[in-house]
Amino acid sequence: MVLKTFGWSFAVTALGLVAAVLIGGWTAFGIVAILSILEISLSFDNAVVNAGILKKMNAFWQRIFLTIGILIAVFGMRLVFPVVIVAVSASMGPIEAVDLALTDKDRYQQLVTDAHPSIAAFGGMFLLMIFLDFIFEDRDIKWLGWIERPLAKLGKVDMLSVCIALIVLLISALTFASNAHQHGGMHVDKAETVLLSGVAGLITYMIVGGLSGYFEDKLEEEEEREHEEEEAAEREGKPRPAILLAGKAAFFMFLYLEVLDASFSFDGVIGAFAITNDIVLMAIGLGVGAMYVRSLTVYLVRQGTLDDYVYLEHGAHYAIGALAVLLLVTIQYEIHEVITGLIGVTLIAWSFWSSVRRNRAIAAAEGKAGSDEKTEVSSGV
Repeated sequence: MVLKTFGWSFAVTALGLVAAVLIGGWTAFGIVAILSILEISLSFDNAVVNAGILKKMNAFWQRIFLTIGILIAVFGMRLVFPVVIVAVSASMGPIEAVDLALTDKDRYQQLVTDAHPSIAAFGGMFLLMIFLDFIFEDRDIKWLGWIERPLAKLGKVDMLSVCIALIVLLISALTFASNAHQHGGMHVDKAETVLLSGVAGLITYMIVGGLSGYFEDKLEEEEEREHEEEEAAEREGKPRPAILLAGKAAFFMFLYLEVLDASFSFDGVIGAFAITNDIVLMAIGLGVGAMYVRSLTVYLVRQGTLDDYVYLEHGAHYAIGALAVLLLVTIQYEIHEVITGLIGVTLIAWSFWSSVRRNRAIAAAEGKAGSDEKTEVSSGV
């Protein structure tokens, strides 16, 4: 099972490390290895959230996620995205941006760093909406009940998550403008850039998330209708009707997953420049890490891990909320990637341990109940 799921990741790792040695020797080997670990540690919560969505898809769309999805993740976000950012921010053509990345790496790194406020605002707002919509939903299973119960009651207010997200964005933009005046290092129009990028992130979430949710709801309605029609068809001896809407639902959920992955990859791409400004080594290292995140997502789905450890999804969403806040803070202040990674890993590890304790408590209660029943039967005899 492990080899089947992670086989391609192992193969890509071997090829990536060999390519690194051929490109830059053992130094490049070490850089690629570090970048791979960085990407995995920063995106583990991404895998857990992805698994919660991917388990609703059939085997075909899971394969699409691992094939076409990984091409988008590796080549689109880890290689093409930084080039596009440079091309847009520096008002140059994509060919010029690629040439700059290969010939003037320091200048290329500076342009990507200059574009960080807009990247952080877009990704931060998208991730913040994911967290807010999760935490305001009333769920049967609650991890931190003392927080989640009152927030679930507040969540009954329409559009509350959007209002809070816009308030957070406005505060971030105003704080950014204030700090720009104080330090004199950035122009006021950067605050406008943050505001526009954040609104773009919010709109993207509402469009993609709204469409995927709409088609998911329609799919559930079709499944209920199909169940009724299937029972009627069986009584009449007719063939089972097909669900034509599943393709649309799966497609928009796949699209939602790709945008989600893009938002998670922002901090990894920016953080990679702290290790190297070689775009080729960066793409290899982050690409290897992205492969493991994809494989881990599918592994969690096929093993039913989220069903066995029910608080994992909670921990991942809390990690998303923390990452969203950290991204917005990095608009003005630098935060080391180690801190970002440790926060995510800690929250997920905590939720995993809480799930283990819950499972043990349930098993102990069931064992005690069974023992009491046996005692009653013995006493009756």
